[in-house]
This record gives sequence, structure tokens and C-alpha cells, in this order.
Amino acid sequence: MTFAAFLSTAFVVIEYVIKIVAIGVVPENRRPSSSTAWLLLILFLPVVGLPLFLLLGSATINRRRHRIQGKANQLPDEGLADRPTIPAGCEPPPGIGSLLHLNRRLTSLPCVTGTYVALYDDYAESFAAMAAAVDEAQRYVDVEIYITAWDDTSAVLFAALSRAASRGVQVRLLLDHIGSRKYPGFKHLGRRLDDAGIRWRYMLPIDLLRGRFRRVDLRNHRKLLVVDGDVAFMGSQNLIDSSYLMPANVRAGRHWHDAMICVRGEIVRPIEAVFVVDWYTETGEQLLAERTEAIPSAVPVGGPGNAFQLVPSGPGFTTEPNLRLFTSLIHAAQERISICSPYFVPDESLLAAVTTAGYRGIDIELFVSEQADQFMVDHAQSSYYRALLEAGVRIRRYPSPAVLHTKFLVIDGRVAVIGSSNMDMRSFGLNYEISLLTFGGDAVTAIDDLAGRYRTQCRELTLAEWNERPYLQRYLDSVFRLTSALQ
Repeated sequence: MTFAAFLSTAFVVIEYVIKIVAIGVVPENRRPSSSTAWLLLILFLPVVGLPLFLLLGSATINRRRHRIQGKANQLPDEGLADRPTIPAGCEPPPGIGSLLHLNRRLTSLPCVTGTYVALYDDYAESFAAMAAAVDEAQRYVDVEIYITAWDDTSAVLFAALSRAASRGVQVRLLLDHIGSRKYPGFKHLGRRLDDAGIRWRYMLPIDLLRGRFRRVDLRNHRKLLVVDGDVAFMGSQNLIDSSYLMPANVRAGRHWHDAMICVRGEIVRPIEAVFVVDWYTETGEQLLAERTEAIPSAVPVGGPGNAFQLVPSGPGFTTEPNLRLFTSLIHAAQERISICSPYFVPDESLLAAVTTAGYRGIDIELFVSEQADQFMVDHAQSSYYRALLEAGVRIRRYPSPAVLHTKFLVIDGRVAVIGSSNMDMRSFGLNYEISLLTFGGDAVTAIDDLAGRYRTQCRELTLAEWNERPYLQRYLDSVFRLTSALQ
């Protein structure tokens, strides 16, 4: 046998070994759609598919992170562990009580009460409100934001953080390493934060020189700010200008539209607990020992008093709490559903829940951007529109070039969820997220009113219009629908 023939035979043998092994390894603990997508890639293009699977195919994180998250899931905060799942005197809407127990079992966090303060859907107003809260800080400020850049717009909050640090307040900031690094000013951001007296760390950093490596597409996508354990903000807004400072966005006049909710009272403690766990994960520093203040007293539910339950999710939560939350709420709907998700790429269970609700006669509206900011996501998302429209879902598209980045779900005008989680497979399995479930007070009304404002600005997509789209677009939609399952 010649050397060339030997190499050819060896290559064929190795290719078939890869394929045989992949068939038994890839589907383990993976949803069928994801398994099928990975197997197709590996079976047809093993030279490309295998390296990609080894690099991106595992949703697990390192053992230390799993251990920390597992411990946090069992007992996130001693002050919350003994709380009942449903606050005394609180009557959840029909069908919601069992969902509160589900969330408690998956995340260990009970439903508590709290005071709704405001819902901000304007970038400047949101930053100004957070800066004002920081200016009242006496002991500590916790900030955890996915994308962070110190620019002319975000400077108002950074200035407040700097002032707080200068008067002795402990200011801590977590920012996602990969999520922030491509934006202007990143190279000098660390030095500016140090000069401002802000203690900061990267979330999920990659540093090969120090042996810090992980799956490169995992992200900590959470956005939250806590002041003195008294007031908290959370939602979808990153710490950066609404244009994201990119020249193409500036030229196109493209701005992101987001929302942040401000709350006080008991609910601040679980939001703070999420930060404490993430800070410990990245630094090894325990914060709960120095925070001995009692949890604020419960407030009556009604008006500004609300029932709240925080639902964290991410790779450390193998049961996908956010996906189960969304699907359960949609199945519980009796009258109407409003969904706002910039990246709506559902798995089989969520798509079935939404379309089934449509066939049940539920009035459903889905708010999305007319054109998503990511090419592949835009096509993957579009591939689901026909099934949604045929089920009676009203797709409302926020006019381009704006990007509708807010994430919320409103059920029957009585229950709502707002937070950082998109309704896509990345948010369900790869990103660390936080979602806030609320009912019984003004917070639901505020989120529902926000849906009303978006409704007046959107244009509704019809099935007839969608069926007339070019064949090339249909082809690309189908291709990128397959790639959305590669996790």
C-alpha cells in the first residue's frame, strides 16, 4: 500500500469513528433539536463539526462554578431559606400558586413582597434614576451589567459611583468580559474604574496566560444594581450608550430601547443574593457575612405593594427555570398574552405553548424589532413567524432602525415577568439571566402600559404579507433556524 493510499484509508476510518462516537455522545442530556443540528454538522462536515462541538458543544461550566451554584441553589440566603413559598395573606391569581412552588423548587427563592417604585423605558431617565439612588448610598453599591462602557451617556452613573466610593461606600462592579471587550474604551476601562475607586471584576473571563478558559460563548447576561440592600434596579439595559457606540449604528441612527424596573423592600434581598453569588464566583470573597441587616418587613399586596419572585437561570441551573416559567405562564393564560423579546427563537416546548394558546383562542401579541441587530438571529427568528401567524399570534414589529431590546411577558393583565432573559435557546441554556415575576400590584399595570405604548409604535405583520417574502429570504430563514439549535 502506498503512503497516499494509507493516508486516504486512515482518513476514512477516522471519519467513521468520529461519526459513530458522535451518535452516542452528542445526544446525552441535550434536547432533540440541538442533538439533530450538531449531528448533521458532524456527520456531513466532521472536520468542521467536531472542533466546533468540542469548543462550543458543552453547556457545562467548570466544576468550581457548578459547586458554587449548587450550594447557592440549596441555600441562597439564610434570611430567605425559612420564608414560605407564598407570602402570608397573598392570594395568587388562578393557576399561579403551583408555578410559585415550581420556581421555589428550581431556584430555592420564595415569592416575597416589595414596593414597586418605577419602570424606566428611557435610557437617560434610567441612568439618572440609578445615579440618584447611588448618591443616597451609605454602605455599599452592587452593580452587575453584561455590557459596560464608560461613555458620555453612561458617565452620569459612573460619576455617581465614583462619588460614592470617595465617601467610603463599597462600590463593586461585575461586567462580562467577552460581552464588553469589543466596545470603544474597553482598553482603558479597568484603569478608569480603579482611579474612580470602584472594585471591579470580569464575569466569565478568558485569560489563557493564567489558565482561565471555558466555553467561549457562555455569557453573564444579567443587569442589576443594588444600593444598601434597600433599593434595586433590574431589567434589560446595559451600561452603555443606546447606540452601543458602533459607527454603523450611529450612521444608521440605530438605538436600543430598553426598560429597567426599580423596587424596594423584601424583593431586594434575592436580587442582592444573585450578585453575592456571582461576586464570590469571580473573586472568592464572601459578602453575606458583612451584610447582617434584617430583611425589610412584608408590605400589603395591592397598589405599590406587589408580590415578587426572582427567577435566576443559567448554565448552573440544569432545569432551565426561565424556560419553564415562560411556558407555564403561557399555558395558564385565559384571555391575553403580551410577549416582548428582541430574540424570539423558541424551543419546541415554548413554540408549542404559544401556538397552542393561539389555537385556544387566546389573544396573543409578540413584539419584535422590524430588523434584529444580528443577521443570523434575525433569520432564525423569522423562520418561526409563519407558524405563529397561522396560530393567530399578532406579530408587532418595532420600526427599523430602532432595536427593541426590552424583555417582558404579561398574562391576562394580572401577572408579568420582566428582566434580562430573551425567549431564545441561548437565554435558556447558555446565558446567566434573571427574571422577575410579579402580580397583585402596580408593577403589572406599568409593564402592561409599556406594551400599550409599544403597540402604538409598531406595525403589524400579516400572514399574506409574510407569504410574499422572497425565496432567498425563506431559504436563509430555514438555514439559520438550524444553527440556532447548535448548543
